[in-house]
Amino acid sequence: MSLLFVRFWGLACFPMNIATAAGELTGIRVTLDRLLYQHLPPDQCHGRPHAFIYFLSLHNDSTVTVTIRGRKWVVTQEDGTQQVVEGDGVVGQHPVIRPGGKFSYNSFHAVATRNAVAEGAFLGIDCQRRPVVARIPAFQLQVPVVRGV
Repeated sequence: MSLLFVRFWGLACFPMNIATAAGELTGIRVTLDRLLYQHLPPDQCHGRPHAFIYFLSLHNDSTVTVTIRGRKWVVTQEDGTQQVVEGDGVVGQHPVIRPGGKFSYNSFHAVATRNAVAEGAFLGIDCQRRPVVARIPAFQLQVPVVRGV
């Protein structure tokens, strides 16, 4: 079981146990809906030629409205190097997800190695202003093998 340290809107860090995080609201889940690969040309890649475009959905199966305020991604490449991305909102938005609703979006990670793993969390608040953590399950970023070319 891994342990992440999450900065919550610039406040003091608190540990988040992935499986039983304090503040992890039952019924908030994240799904990877689609993952695409795109090789980037050398003049556009800045040393990271492998772009993986992901499509995610945040589902609110709870009984309270949730507002997503930020996110944290950890991308671990096959050589052990990590890219950590933290930021405000999700693709420039602070989505409000009502009970039974969902928010879907797409973005990408660009990596230098042929294999990597992406995982993280969305951070938010519920309608009573209590902190909420929605875990982004780990998924593989793997350059497809082209056969018969």
